[in-house]
Amino acid sequence: MEPVIELDGLEVRFGGRPILKKLNASLTGRSIGLLGPNGAGKSTLLNTLLGFHKPFSGTARVLGRDIRTHAREVRGWIGYMPENDAFIASMTGVRFVRLMAELAGLPPEQALERAHEAFFYVGLGEVRYRTLGTYSLGMKQSAKLAQAIAHGPKLLFLDEPTNGLDPPARARMIALIQEIRDRGDLRLILSSHLLRDVEECCDQVLILKDGNIAAHCDLEEERRSNRRFLELETRGASNGNFLEALEKLGCETAQGAQGRTKLVLPEGLEIRRLYELAAEQNVQIRRLNHKRDSLEDIFLKAMEAADGRL
Repeated sequence: MEPVIELDGLEVRFGGRPILKKLNASLTGRSIGLLGPNGAGKSTLLNTLLGFHKPFSGTARVLGRDIRTHAREVRGWIGYMPENDAFIASMTGVRFVRLMAELAGLPPEQALERAHEAFFYVGLGEVRYRTLGTYSLGMKQSAKLAQAIAHGPKLLFLDEPTNGLDPPARARMIALIQEIRDRGDLRLILSSHLLRDVEECCDQVLILKDGNIAAHCDLEEERRSNRRFLELETRGASNGNFLEALEKLGCETAQGAQGRTKLVLPEGLEIRRLYELAAEQNVQIRRLNHKRDSLEDIFLKAMEAADGRL
């Protein structure tokens, strides 16, 4: 798959102080999570890709175009939902989104049509003629998403899209992001300090800490590989023999407390065979769980590794 973003020794400095420190990565997912604690450099990276900050050294490519030499073209491909509000409070919602679509290059009539479509898509059709100053926080977040998609971008940048939302509003926003992702007509980068948002929406993650890349991994690959790790809870007098029989099948085992066993399945061994073996050994499998690293595990390991490098 063609890379969405390529970082090639990208360094950004403010007042001589390095903020992004020679980043190198190739991001290819449909939906990429940009994760890290506050101050890690997430928004700076997005703004640099948008051309708002000039690299001190190195460069980056967005959909194959260098941000140093094709900044205007790159900006035209991107829909940007910023973290902070940038509304004109006295404008109606639909007029504001029309303005943003025109600034992105659409002719006035098409911009107005797309503004109406975007408002209905994000669930704000009934309030599109109200002024933005009267919108609730959740409505403002949805309006920011509407203006980001109105001009039909190839790539969507979402900077803290659920920030400050109550649980129902957050659920609606996540559902919208998942729907956009699953349509497959554009790719997106979701920047957040919230692990849950990234885990629910993204198939690849780039973790930043103090301007460095702490980790970069394919979440789908992690999930697939961890299907071979199991935890069993068993009951039966011949539990020891059961472990020996598992090891003869090629399983790696570790005995835990209260009848729990952790094991790694060899390639080609189906779970059905575990139940057959348990029946042969008069052992009852009471519970079987697939063990996988959550994004929280990956994040915490990345933070520890980054601290070790400092």
